[in-house]
Amino acid sequence: MSASTVRSRPDRCPGVLRPWPADDGALVRIRLIGGRISAAALSGLSAVAQEYGDGHLHLTARGNLQLRALPWSDGVLPVDVVAAIEATGLLPSRAHELGRNVMVSPLTGITGGRADLRDMALELDNRIRASTALAGLPGRFLFVLDDGRGDLLDRETDLGLVALAETSCQLRIGDDWGPVVPLTEVPAALVDLAEEFLSRRGDAAGAPWHVRELPEPLRQAGPVDPAVPTAAPPLPFGRFPGGEHLEVPGGVLTPGLVGELTARAADLVVTPWRGVVVAA
Repeated sequence: MSASTVRSRPDRCPGVLRPWPADDGALVRIRLIGGRISAAALSGLSAVAQEYGDGHLHLTARGNLQLRALPWSDGVLPVDVVAAIEATGLLPSRAHELGRNVMVSPLTGITGGRADLRDMALELDNRIRASTALAGLPGRFLFVLDDGRGDLLDRETDLGLVALAETSCQLRIGDDWGPVVPLTEVPAALVDLAEEFLSRRGDAAGAPWHVRELPEPLRQAGPVDPAVPTAAPPLPFGRFPGGEHLEVPGGVLTPGLVGELTARAADLVVTPWRGVVVAA
């Protein structure tokens, strides 16, 4: 574990089954793979917020969504609220909800970038949910997949990649660079590394939350590949070739804004900069 980080307890990141006690009621986080969400699921989640919470959806810096002011008792949500969230399809595994933290370049497969990472991110999520061990990932553990444009290169990650070409990438392992591998091998490789992290961290109350906190590195660090790009600034708000990145004022998706977004596209991408991508 790094000298500057000493854990004394498990992480407390909120989920549907582990609400956070906020001043206005229970707060829960809905994890989106790469920020992607269908218009139908967004509408359904907005309806849950309107019926049970403060009426709004709240964007996070990881490209996820939160609901606030939900009812709860003895640290859990009412059964009907959990069922309503599950009905949106955004809670595909109760056991793995806290560990499904997968950030992806928001415009991947839409415009730019060296590789389309959308299907690979979904395969990674499928493999995470298929692993019994990975139900134990800390809620702060993060996979970061940069499609080669460099927009997520400055994000701290536990495990991830940067695309070097359409079919290859360099892995990121904590603060270090891993091997160059074909993109087709990435989901299995990252799941193997995540399972090894859990094995190494143990189950004590003060066990590490992050790869960089392990006493010994998961893998020997390698050199950064010359093809790794420089870090790019956040995606600006406004139009781009193939769509628009809309700023969400205050990071709050009101019912009216949800209606506008879902009328424009069948699929949307929530970005780590508290915006929403609408593809043309």
